[in-house]
Amino acid sequence: MTTLAKTRSVTVQVPVHLAEKVDLMTENLGRSRDWIVKQALSAWIDQEEERSLLTHEALADVDAGRVIDHQAVQAWADSLSGDR
Repeated sequence: MTTLAKTRSVTVQVPVHLAEKVDLMTENLGRSRDWIVKQALSAWIDQEEERSLLTHEALADVDAGRVIDHQAVQAWADSLSGDR
């Protein structure tokens, strides 16, 4: 038995140059506008979810005191350009 995914239309206004790029991608990839926009939106949402997760993990590290002193980081960075 095949289950169809529920969908919902989302209408947005985009700058003409961006819409033209989408149209060009439809020609280059042989895919529909819908497919290209779904791919782009999915990738962006995945990226933002990952960014949010990493931000929360970093803030938890700060709250737990798992940090490195700025001067230690600067000394390490400075050492990368030296002979040491």
